[in-house]
Amino acid sequence: MLKLFYAPGTCALASHIALVDAGAAYETVRLDFAAADQRKPEYLALNPKGRVPLLVTDRGPLSETPAILAFIAQSFPAARLAPLDDAFAFARAQAFNSYLCATVHVAHAHRLRGYRWADDPAAIAAMQRKVPQSVAEGFALIEQSMFEGPWVMGEAYGICDPYLFTIALWLEGDGVDPARFPRIHDHRRRMAARPAVQRALAEQGTPR
Repeated sequence: MLKLFYAPGTCALASHIALVDAGAAYETVRLDFAAADQRKPEYLALNPKGRVPLLVTDRGPLSETPAILAFIAQSFPAARLAPLDDAFAFARAQAFNSYLCATVHVAHAHRLRGYRWADDPAAIAAMQRKVPQSVAEGFALIEQSMFEGPWVMGEAYGICDPYLFTIALWLEGDGVDPARFPRIHDHRRRMAARPAVQRALAEQGTPR
């Protein structure tokens, strides 16, 4: 059985939703970041990065959200969570998820985890002040150029949708009004109404 390590309010929600979407058999393990569970030896033995999500499979652990989402889509092809028969279309989905991971999530992380990039309190404060602008710029690009509609990649729901939904939940906390991005805002509303999303949120203890 697959085992997902997560912490509430993190990007692990995207993988959790995808597991529900796929109809996978899984169990979850909640990490308490306040208690530094992610830095404990038993977890670092599975994931030396000390972060979530982590998906433990029968072939070993997998980290990084884009990789986990691709694994779920490929492991449960009947769920049709990615265009597995079209290499170019699948790569485009991977490109979208990579942008969320490498650019948008990093911009968000400057608000809470500036210590990863600087030690000077003034530099960390400067990064935090920049977050509303940098996050908004990332979402503006998605809204204008990357979101096809009604789902991220067009007519078919897929692995990009739970990832966008998860990161869009952070907009208000990052000082960005989601109403600035009507297509993404509508996507977030529709995602929140999906039974798979509601189940994942309830299992994480954060029903909406």
